[in-house]
Amino acid sequence: MRAVLVVCPQERDLREIHAAGLAEEFGIVTAGSDLDAHDDAFDPELFVADHAARPVDGVVGTKDRSALLAALIAERRRLPGPTPQALLACQHKPTSRRLQAEAVPEAVPRFALVPNDPAVPPFATPFFVKPVVGRLSENVHRIDSFGQLDGLAEDSYPPRYARIAALAGLPVDAVHGFLAEELLEGSEVTLEGYVFRGRVAVVGVTDSLKYPGTNSFEGFAFPSALPPARLDELARLAERVVPALGFDDGFFNIELFVPHEGPATLIEVNGRLASQFAPLVRAVQGRSTYEALFSLATGEDPRWQRRAPRCVAISYCLRVFEDAFVTRVPEPADGVEILVELGRRLSEQGTNDADSYRLAIFHEIGETRAQALQRCRVRAASLAFELEPATRLATAAGGDG
Repeated sequence: MRAVLVVCPQERDLREIHAAGLAEEFGIVTAGSDLDAHDDAFDPELFVADHAARPVDGVVGTKDRSALLAALIAERRRLPGPTPQALLACQHKPTSRRLQAEAVPEAVPRFALVPNDPAVPPFATPFFVKPVVGRLSENVHRIDSFGQLDGLAEDSYPPRYARIAALAGLPVDAVHGFLAEELLEGSEVTLEGYVFRGRVAVVGVTDSLKYPGTNSFEGFAFPSALPPARLDELARLAERVVPALGFDDGFFNIELFVPHEGPATLIEVNGRLASQFAPLVRAVQGRSTYEALFSLATGEDPRWQRRAPRCVAISYCLRVFEDAFVTRVPEPADGVEILVELGRRLSEQGTNDADSYRLAIFHEIGETRAQALQRCRVRAASLAFELEPATRLATAAGGDG
């Protein structure tokens, strides 16, 4: 039985490994726990040295930092997997954009570092800014006037990322700052696939669903509703851009905008499996992407074959758009990720975008997308969260003044 080391697993990693029955096929070994809860005490150099000595056949991670740790361990053990430098080429956004622009210039927006010289990007507002290293949509902002650039402030993620990335050769100073990018339009999608010995294989495409009138994700629907010609275009784009980043022998996902007319444009390339989508793919295709990831990590071709969809599956994200104190959370339930803790403000916890706060993630299936989405919304309404408006409690705490 092939042994696979899962680095700093998330709860969803463990759930999917169990749901897909992978412990019957692989010897699953875990190392560490989700980094978000243990950053202060975590020593990446010691971690890599300790686990590079473990007798395993493959090593994987499913977040940016855990994937980078896995690549560092695999490199020392001479195990299959993408190189640490290839992951830096995906994760460090200025580097990634430069390489993307060389490979697929028609699919890359204009971009500039902030702060830079001159002190404003060389294109007009509106545009987006994002940290040069970041995760999800944290600290991403739409800029409608150049004066907003003065209010940009880094969060705590870049220095935590730098401690690991330094082991792969990224200078500490390179993690600071923001990248400004021209505003893009179209439907947002994510293409997921893998590379095996230089050959790019596509697993599928997932559509992003937004809360009406916002830029916040309500859910992700698999399979995509894009027509076949568009899906083929995205696959050809992946075949050009992923090798240009030096990426091989690993899972990747590419976020893109697909306009009604004209070519698709790249948002970013992630050198890791899309863990949130794994239950969707398994429901629709009957095979877990984790099983393919483990095969790839142990040097075998996953030989993924896309099948006719059995249903439509949606990963749903319950959000609210005002800060609040959490006074009650639902009891644990199968398949529901509770993202907030009792007794704390939403703004003090979790991973949030600039406009909303995530409460929970779960998935549902249906014969149609409309049916699956309706089931998601009904389930979301049934979750027993209680939130006390932060403004009301702040006023009460302040008294009459």
